[in-house]
Amino acid sequence: MTVKRAVDLTGGLALLLLLAPLIAAVALLIAAGTGTGMTGVLRRRPVAGLGGRTFTMLTFRTKSPLAALPLLLHVVRGEMSLVGPCPLAPGHRESRGDGRRRLSVRPGMTGLWQISGRSELPWEERELLDLHYVDHHWLGMDLAILARTLPAVRKRRAAARTPLAPARVA
Repeated sequence: MTVKRAVDLTGGLALLLLLAPLIAAVALLIAAGTGTGMTGVLRRRPVAGLGGRTFTMLTFRTKSPLAALPLLLHVVRGEMSLVGPCPLAPGHRESRGDGRRRLSVRPGMTGLWQISGRSELPWEERELLDLHYVDHHWLGMDLAILARTLPAVRKRRAAARTPLAPARVA
Protein backbone atom coordinates (compact mmCIF):
# COMPACT_ATOMS: atom_id res chain seq x y z
CA MET A 1 0.00 0.00 0.00
CA THR A 2 1.36 3.42 -0.94
CA VAL A 3 1.50 6.33 1.49
CA LYS A 4 -1.13 8.17 -0.60
CA ARG A 5 -3.49 5.18 -0.38
CA ALA A 6 -2.86 4.88 3.37
CA VAL A 7 -3.72 8.58 3.82
CA ASP A 8 -6.84 8.14 1.66
CA LEU A 9 -7.99 5.08 3.59
CA THR A 10 -7.26 6.56 7.03
CA GLY A 11 -8.69 9.98 6.17
CA GLY A 12 -11.71 8.53 4.36
CA LEU A 13 -12.61 6.20 7.23
CA ALA A 14 -12.11 8.94 9.83
CA LEU A 15 -14.27 11.37 7.87
CA LEU A 16 -16.98 8.75 7.30
CA LEU A 17 -17.14 8.02 11.03
CA LEU A 18 -17.03 11.68 11.99
CA LEU A 19 -19.61 12.74 9.41
CA ALA A 20 -21.94 9.72 9.67
CA PRO A 21 -24.66 11.67 11.55
CA LEU A 22 -24.52 14.48 8.95
CA ILE A 23 -24.59 11.99 6.07
CA ALA A 24 -27.66 10.28 7.58
CA ALA A 25 -29.39 13.63 8.20
CA VAL A 26 -28.75 14.84 4.63
CA ALA A 27 -30.06 11.54 3.22
CA LEU A 28 -33.22 11.78 5.33
CA LEU A 29 -33.81 15.44 4.40
CA ILE A 30 -33.42 14.70 0.70
CA ALA A 31 -35.73 11.69 0.96
CA ALA A 32 -38.35 13.74 2.79
CA GLY A 33 -38.02 16.66 0.39
CA THR A 34 -38.28 14.65 -2.81
CA GLY A 35 -41.07 12.37 -1.66
CA THR A 36 -39.38 9.49 -3.49
CA GLY A 37 -38.07 7.75 -0.40
CA MET A 38 -34.49 6.60 -0.07
CA THR A 39 -34.31 5.49 -3.73
CA GLY A 40 -34.19 9.09 -4.90
CA VAL A 41 -31.50 10.25 -2.48
CA LEU A 42 -28.45 9.39 -4.58
CA ARG A 43 -27.44 10.45 -8.06
CA ARG A 44 -25.49 7.81 -9.99
CA ARG A 45 -23.00 8.74 -12.70
CA PRO A 46 -20.46 6.56 -14.51
CA VAL A 47 -16.92 7.93 -14.27
CA ALA A 48 -13.50 6.79 -15.41
CA GLY A 49 -11.24 5.74 -12.56
CA LEU A 50 -7.66 4.60 -12.29
CA GLY A 51 -6.52 3.04 -15.55
CA GLY A 52 -9.79 4.05 -17.21
CA ARG A 53 -11.82 1.48 -15.22
CA THR A 54 -15.41 2.68 -15.02
CA PHE A 55 -17.30 2.83 -11.73
CA THR A 56 -20.61 4.36 -10.70
CA MET A 57 -20.01 7.51 -8.67
CA LEU A 58 -22.62 8.30 -6.04
CA THR A 59 -23.50 11.82 -4.90
CA PHE A 60 -26.45 13.23 -3.02
CA ARG A 61 -29.22 14.86 -5.05
CA THR A 62 -28.51 18.35 -3.82
CA LYS A 63 -26.61 21.32 -5.22
CA SER A 64 -24.80 22.04 -1.99
CA PRO A 65 -21.25 20.99 -1.11
CA LEU A 66 -22.91 18.23 0.95
CA ALA A 67 -23.63 16.43 -2.32
CA ALA A 68 -20.04 15.14 -2.27
CA LEU A 69 -20.27 13.33 1.08
CA PRO A 70 -21.00 9.89 -0.48
CA LEU A 71 -17.71 10.19 -2.39
CA LEU A 72 -15.99 9.19 0.85
CA LEU A 73 -17.30 5.66 0.22
CA HIS A 74 -15.42 5.62 -3.09
CA VAL A 75 -12.26 6.83 -1.37
CA VAL A 76 -12.43 4.01 1.17
CA ARG A 77 -13.17 1.46 -1.58
CA GLY A 78 -10.10 2.66 -3.53
CA GLU A 79 -12.03 3.97 -6.55
CA MET A 80 -11.24 7.60 -5.73
CA SER A 81 -8.69 9.56 -3.76
CA LEU A 82 -9.19 12.47 -1.37
CA VAL A 83 -7.10 14.54 -3.81
CA GLY A 84 -6.82 14.01 -7.56
CA PRO A 85 -8.08 15.13 -10.95
CA CYS A 86 -11.75 15.93 -11.39
CA PRO A 87 -13.84 12.79 -12.07
CA LEU A 88 -14.93 12.60 -15.71
CA ALA A 89 -17.31 10.41 -17.67
CA PRO A 90 -15.69 7.51 -19.55
CA GLY A 91 -14.52 8.67 -22.97
CA HIS A 92 -14.70 12.38 -22.03
CA ARG A 93 -12.58 14.48 -24.38
CA GLU A 94 -10.25 15.45 -21.51
CA SER A 95 -9.41 11.74 -20.99
CA ARG A 96 -8.22 11.19 -24.55
CA GLY A 97 -4.93 11.96 -26.25
CA ASP A 98 -2.54 13.80 -23.94
CA GLY A 99 -5.28 13.94 -21.30
CA ARG A 100 -5.15 10.16 -20.98
CA ARG A 101 -2.39 10.77 -18.40
CA ARG A 102 -5.09 11.75 -15.93
CA LEU A 103 -6.19 8.09 -15.82
CA SER A 104 -2.82 7.15 -14.27
CA VAL A 105 -4.12 8.37 -10.88
CA ARG A 106 -7.45 8.03 -9.07
CA PRO A 107 -9.94 10.87 -9.52
CA GLY A 108 -10.27 13.01 -6.41
CA MET A 109 -12.94 14.49 -4.19
CA THR A 110 -10.92 17.69 -4.37
CA GLY A 111 -7.94 18.93 -6.33
CA LEU A 112 -6.19 21.95 -7.76
CA TRP A 113 -9.35 22.68 -9.78
CA GLN A 114 -11.42 22.83 -6.57
CA ILE A 115 -9.19 25.32 -4.76
CA SER A 116 -8.54 27.42 -7.87
CA GLY A 117 -12.05 28.54 -8.70
CA ARG A 118 -13.84 25.37 -9.83
CA SER A 119 -16.87 26.43 -11.86
CA GLU A 120 -15.44 29.87 -12.61
CA LEU A 121 -12.51 28.29 -14.48
CA PRO A 122 -12.64 27.68 -18.21
CA TRP A 123 -12.49 23.97 -19.12
CA GLU A 124 -9.03 24.35 -20.62
CA GLU A 125 -7.59 25.77 -17.40
CA ARG A 126 -9.16 23.02 -15.30
CA GLU A 127 -7.65 20.46 -17.66
CA LEU A 128 -4.21 22.07 -17.27
CA LEU A 129 -4.55 22.03 -13.46
CA ASP A 130 -5.53 18.34 -13.52
CA LEU A 131 -2.57 17.44 -15.76
CA HIS A 132 -0.22 19.51 -13.59
CA TYR A 133 -1.43 17.53 -10.59
CA VAL A 134 -0.95 14.20 -12.40
CA ASP A 135 2.61 15.12 -13.37
CA HIS A 136 3.72 16.69 -10.08
CA HIS A 137 1.64 15.30 -7.20
CA TRP A 138 3.25 14.34 -3.94
CA LEU A 139 2.04 13.99 -0.36
CA GLY A 140 2.90 17.59 0.57
CA MET A 141 0.84 18.89 -2.36
CA ASP A 142 -2.09 16.67 -1.35
CA LEU A 143 -1.98 17.93 2.24
CA ALA A 144 -1.83 21.56 1.06
CA ILE A 145 -4.82 21.02 -1.25
CA LEU A 146 -6.78 19.35 1.56
CA ALA A 147 -5.99 22.25 3.90
CA ARG A 148 -7.21 24.79 1.30
CA THR A 149 -10.37 22.95 0.21
CA LEU A 150 -12.75 23.88 3.03
CA PRO A 151 -11.75 27.58 3.01
CA ALA A 152 -12.20 27.63 -0.80
CA VAL A 153 -15.69 26.10 -0.52
CA ARG A 154 -16.64 28.56 2.24
CA LYS A 155 -15.35 31.49 0.19
CA ARG A 156 -17.41 30.40 -2.85
CA ARG A 157 -20.54 29.94 -0.72
CA ALA A 158 -20.07 33.39 0.88
CA ALA A 159 -19.60 34.97 -2.54
CA ALA A 160 -22.76 33.27 -3.82
CA ARG A 161 -24.78 34.67 -0.91
CA THR A 162 -23.47 38.23 -1.33
CA PRO A 163 -25.63 40.18 -3.77
CA LEU A 164 -23.78 42.21 -6.34
CA ALA A 165 -23.57 45.88 -5.52
CA PRO A 166 -25.54 48.07 -7.87
CA ALA A 167 -23.50 49.86 -10.48
CA ARG A 168 -22.75 53.48 -9.69
CA VAL A 169 -23.70 56.19 -12.09
CA ALA A 170 -21.09 58.92 -12.37
